[in-house]
Amino acid sequence: MTTLPPELANLPAPSLVETISYEARYDALKIRLVEIFAAAGIDYDVQDLETDPAQILLQVAAYQDVLLRQRVNEAIKSWFLAYATGGDLDVLAQWYDVVRLVGETDDALRRRVVLSIQGRSTGGTEARYRAIALGADVQVADATVYTIGRDPTIHVAVFSTALGGIADAALLAKVDAALQAPTVRMVNDTIVVASAAQQTIPVTANVWLLPQAPQGIIAEIETYLRAAWARDMLLGRDLTSSWLTAQLQRDGVHRIELVTPVADIVIPFNQAAALGVVTLTIQGRNY
Repeated sequence: MTTLPPELANLPAPSLVETISYEARYDALKIRLVEIFAAAGIDYDVQDLETDPAQILLQVAAYQDVLLRQRVNEAIKSWFLAYATGGDLDVLAQWYDVVRLVGETDDALRRRVVLSIQGRSTGGTEARYRAIALGADVQVADATVYTIGRDPTIHVAVFSTALGGIADAALLAKVDAALQAPTVRMVNDTIVVASAAQQTIPVTANVWLLPQAPQGIIAEIETYLRAAWARDMLLGRDLTSSWLTAQLQRDGVHRIELVTPVADIVIPFNQAAALGVVTLTIQGRNY
């Protein structure tokens, strides 16, 4: 599933993209066929019979017309940042001097393009520094740029795709080198790069399974939770009980009772929550 940056998420579809209906195209072709027969002096009423040759030809023509129009729609969308994928997105990104990192997803590349556009000024904007940090290595899952009070020091907090989100020394060195480059850093800027502060949060829950659910579903639930955590729990994302319950409530689960954390956890904008030990205890089976 594509996750669009906020700047692109609520944009209307391009007006050039056509809403396609097979039924509408078939009806239009049928009307045109009757007109052609009438112009030739033939009173032919197209019958809705499966064996009618005209009916069969109209169906084939309508289907081919729909395929062609859909291909045109896809070609149009490939030139819009919100819709382009794969190689089409690579071409759009190059217009803004952004090149896909090895292993970088479409969503991550699209986010960097938006930040690159926002940070086109060479004045050391927050968006520009964040775009540079995200482009330093594919292991940078997220980064935030901020100052503390009136201190002009620019802090960059890095959240990693590995090690539970903790950015190691090698990754921090890559980000620091990218930000300290003479073509990037403003002369008067002091930039400090560090790993995003972590809150390691254990999760404990009681689980009631449906009668037909296999015993091994508990391991699958934990795997799903960790994958969802890696996807959603980026910098500044609060950890809520409702989010945890939703991730644990998988197929085969009758009920979830969250034990810990006992309340929603508010995460500061420059920090991220790390997932600790997950303890899921089966309490029985029920409908």
